[in-house]
Amino acid sequence: MENINNQTLSNLQKKIAQLSVSIEKMKLAEYVKLLDHPWRLMYINFIAGVARGVGIAVGFTILGALVIYFLRILVMLNLPLIGDFIAEIVRMVQLKVGT
Repeated sequence: MENINNQTLSNLQKKIAQLSVSIEKMKLAEYVKLLDHPWRLMYINFIAGVARGVGIAVGFTILGALVIYFLRILVMLNLPLIGDFIAEIVRMVQLKVGT
């Protein structure tokens, strides 16, 4: 009976050690501390949202510039039907941009 209790106790100690390591990896204490300070949580989320917005704007600008660059190349190739359509798109974009 004592052997079973020692084995059970040993298994429980191993499980508790694994649980404590898992909690440490999750940084649960930092998360609970963050929940205690809602203004800090809102500040961190605001900064993260601004960073995402700037990243999206920069990425879309680069992607749009690449698309316009390739459209200009296609216009220079002077493809019959596609060239006229792309030329009109490029003209509209240039009018909006002001170049």
